[in-house]
Amino acid sequence: MRRTIFTLALLLAVGQFLYPPASFTQQVKVQGKRKILTQVKAVYPPLARKMNLTGLVKLVAIVAPDGTVVRTEVVGGSPVLVQSAADAIAKSKWQAGPLETKELLEIKFEPESE
Repeated sequence: MRRTIFTLALLLAVGQFLYPPASFTQQVKVQGKRKILTQVKAVYPPLARKMNLTGLVKLVAIVAPDGTVVRTEVVGGSPVLVQSAADAIAKSKWQAGPLETKELLEIKFEPESE
């Protein structure tokens, strides 16, 4: 039994190297007052990759005067993609400004065509 499980795990590991998962493209559309200085690319979730899921995630980023993201609010999108998009936006850096602002973002996830 252990040998069978080990063999199966080994085959799955080798399969990951021989057939790497498809990459994806990501388009970010920012509608707001500030310019994004450092954009962190969202990680395509493994479940979404397995399902070949595409979609648009809409978020509002609350940006502090120093350009850091205070919090994100989800406006819409697939629950499978939302967390990845929110995590990436939370790590992004914006242009400094005099006041806290709300920035509307749309992040489009789609598999890369080959």
